[in-house]
Amino acid sequence: MRNVIRLAGAFLVAAGISGTIDHLAVQPFWGAILNVFNRQVIPRLDFLTGYEIYANLLVAVVGAVVLAAAWSHDDQA
Repeated sequence: MRNVIRLAGAFLVAAGISGTIDHLAVQPFWGAILNVFNRQVIPRLDFLTGYEIYANLLVAVVGAVVLAAAWSHDDQA
């Protein structure tokens, strides 16, 4: 189960960074997979208009927090 959580955290970090790059310039690598949040979710949420970069960076931060929590849980067990 911890490996699934780590994988989800790593995906969120990669998706957040990739979405930020995609918003600044076209991201050609794994764009259909990593940029789903950037291309599908953000345009549909009106309150994120103008804050797309911050939203993508927040996804990366949430992924880093998930990764840190998964790794710290291993240290305590």
